[in-house]
Amino acid sequence: MMRTRAAALLEQPGKWQVVDIDLDEPSDHEVRVEFHAAGLCHSDDHATTGDMPTPHLPLIGGHEGAGVVEAVGPGVRNLAVGDHVVAQFVPSCGRCEACSSGRGNLCDLGMYALSGCMADGTYRAHHDGADAAQMTMVGTFARHAIVPEFSLTKIDPGIPFHVAALLSCGVPTGWGSAEYAAEVKAGDTVIVMGVGGVGINAVQGSRARGAAHVVAVDPVAFKREKALELGATHAFADIDEAADFARSVTNGQGANSAIVTVGVTTGDHVAQAVNAIGKFGTVVVTGIGDVKDEGLPINLWALSMMQKRIQGVIFGMGTPSFEITRLARMYQAGTLKLDELITTTYKLDEINQAYADMHAGRNIRGVILHDS
Repeated sequence: MMRTRAAALLEQPGKWQVVDIDLDEPSDHEVRVEFHAAGLCHSDDHATTGDMPTPHLPLIGGHEGAGVVEAVGPGVRNLAVGDHVVAQFVPSCGRCEACSSGRGNLCDLGMYALSGCMADGTYRAHHDGADAAQMTMVGTFARHAIVPEFSLTKIDPGIPFHVAALLSCGVPTGWGSAEYAAEVKAGDTVIVMGVGGVGINAVQGSRARGAAHVVAVDPVAFKREKALELGATHAFADIDEAADFARSVTNGQGANSAIVTVGVTTGDHVAQAVNAIGKFGTVVVTGIGDVKDEGLPINLWALSMMQKRIQGVIFGMGTPSFEITRLARMYQAGTLKLDELITTTYKLDEINQAYADMHAGRNIRGVILHDS
């Protein structure tokens, strides 16, 4: 058993607390990873507020991260000591019905990811003698963690850890929201609502797919400026302004798609997006909100008669290992911007300040550097 440091949630709602964690040795199909960097995604913040209840506390946070394999357990086939890896916030076993049919983002092992335990229902991390869950089976807010091999993708060691960490969630989720969920085509008009760590990559993905108009919507001026730097053709503070613009360039019809990547998404956000698209348009709901919220205040007649579509998204609807690998290649080729997404880096002890900065709109993406 070894000891490490981690930011954990001990109560819900609550704040992250940096505590000592004891780790077991890796079991079947598990490895021990030393994480060097962890991305600060809004989804972890949903756990602190209680919007996303966790079935087990303590909870070690973090689902974006990159590091090095330190040890391997029995049965591990695809990873070796010394490999550089990126965490997947959804596992992909490659054998279940979802994986074998090309929907690796919906792998059956995801049921354990939500619980924060390993695939056998037990835990590998412990705090003060109590079992500690790991966010989506990984828990990248820990310097070291036991992680299933199904939740890791090997990457080129030439990619810096702080950049590679973004490939765990924000980049593939945003990019896939444009490519797979919205099915953006050349000449389209696309609205992206919310320009944070996910939305900014929906902007990049939409522009790369050839959209004629990529319209970013965010009340924070800094985020609108970043969106324009990274592919948006227009940026507005208000969705109504964006919708009016979309209609002005589509003969009054509306956008081909609207991608909702608001940090705390509500039914009203989705309804605004539905009103902003035209006939045969698609609303992509990528952002999440309070798990207890239900209902959409939308006009069902218009939904049917205008043949509109509402599409939910997890991991950008792509298979994690494939998406992480190809996006890494695009970064290396200079066709995907990642360094520009990182606004501020933090020490682990600064995690609550980092999330305060996120809420204040100061960051596109903050990153924890465990080496600090």
